[in-house]
Amino acid sequence: MSKFSCFSQKGLSLYLAIIIMSIILAIVLGTTTILTGQIKTMRGIENSVIAFYGADTGIERELKEDNATGTETIDSMGLGGVEYIVKKIGPGGECSATNYCIESEGTYKQTKRAIRITR
Repeated sequence: MSKFSCFSQKGLSLYLAIIIMSIILAIVLGTTTILTGQIKTMRGIENSVIAFYGADTGIERELKEDNATGTETIDSMGLGGVEYIVKKIGPGGECSATNYCIESEGTYKQTKRAIRITR
């Protein structure tokens, strides 16, 4: 008499095959879930860096023009899907600098990064 008398040999093989396939499927699905989350995170980091450089472009452009009038000016531009808004603020109020402050917010694929400098 066999050790597994309640199972025939064919039934046991089918049972083991289903268990092994279930384990392999669980491993594949778990790995896929982890990799999908990592890919989304990496894309978010890429978008964040591009948005930051968009904000940096706004700051650099405003510094190049350097027409500090003491009034608030707003400039907006889009470059290949990257948009930035630059705001120059005269001294006093929100700006604690002696000359002026420049704020720039870069946006890329719904990711926003901002930079503020004082002069």
